[in-house]
Amino acid sequence: MNRSGTADLRAATAFEVTKDRNGVDQVVLRNRRGASARVSLYGGQVLSWRTDQGEELLFTSSKAIFKPPNPVRGGIPICFPQFGNCGSLEQHGFARKKIWVIDQNPPPFLQHNDSNDKVYTDLLLKPSEEDLKIWPHSFEFRLRVCLTVEGNLTMISRIRNINCKPFSFSIAFHTYFSISDISEVRVEGLETLDYLDNLFQRERFTEQGDALTFESEVDRVYLSSSDVIAVFDHEQKRTFTIRKEGLPDVVVWNPWEKKSKSMVDFGDEEYKQMLCVDGAAIEKQITLKPGEEWTGRLELSVVHSG
Repeated sequence: MNRSGTADLRAATAFEVTKDRNGVDQVVLRNRRGASARVSLYGGQVLSWRTDQGEELLFTSSKAIFKPPNPVRGGIPICFPQFGNCGSLEQHGFARKKIWVIDQNPPPFLQHNDSNDKVYTDLLLKPSEEDLKIWPHSFEFRLRVCLTVEGNLTMISRIRNINCKPFSFSIAFHTYFSISDISEVRVEGLETLDYLDNLFQRERFTEQGDALTFESEVDRVYLSSSDVIAVFDHEQKRTFTIRKEGLPDVVVWNPWEKKSKSMVDFGDEEYKQMLCVDGAAIEKQITLKPGEEWTGRLELSVVHSG
């Protein structure tokens, strides 16, 4: 799990493998201050991220189905190797419906310093024979989920082409933030950007507002954004900050009332308590030559203002 030495001893108490009610392994991470994260090996999906006060920061629907092969409605599903229905695969690709394994011997993460103050788990997904029939590309998808001493949640993804031919993919970390009331939330960092509007056949528009606020269904892919986006929740007096590398696009989604009623795994009124803001690479697919590796990094933090 970690390199040997003192970090091992400190991290060992903060890393626990448990099973959910369907027998699927989950990894629970806890930092020294008491913040926590819970990651399911089903989908490599972060299901919970809590502050040291025990406050849950991610939304999961009360009607979420935790039984494979259903994806879990909430947390942070990984959409790979396809986002949405823009391709030949099922909606959002297959990675979120596969069992990942704990990677016992990950190659070193050279680009980011993993200090002793972090607790993390390394997961690995490789394609099955079944996967190769529908998407004939050999890959290794390594995911490090990390909780910093401040309680920030970091996800570092590395995807390597171990095929003899190039392949292309899109990816999104479909983060469901828990919010007090969608009408009291604004998103900053998307102003003046072009976006593809999925409610208008992916037509391209330009964002006119200084901040994004919500009064109806939103399903957009903002293109080539800055690497820092902020979600302000006025009622809760807290701000989520999304920092990203290698993920140029940002998906913003809220199903609103009508769509909510059509989803079996989502409560009719739950759209008020959630907002998806994803770090993603969608418009321009990432292409890897044989042996090449792509790295993407997402860091989520929260600040309370009162």
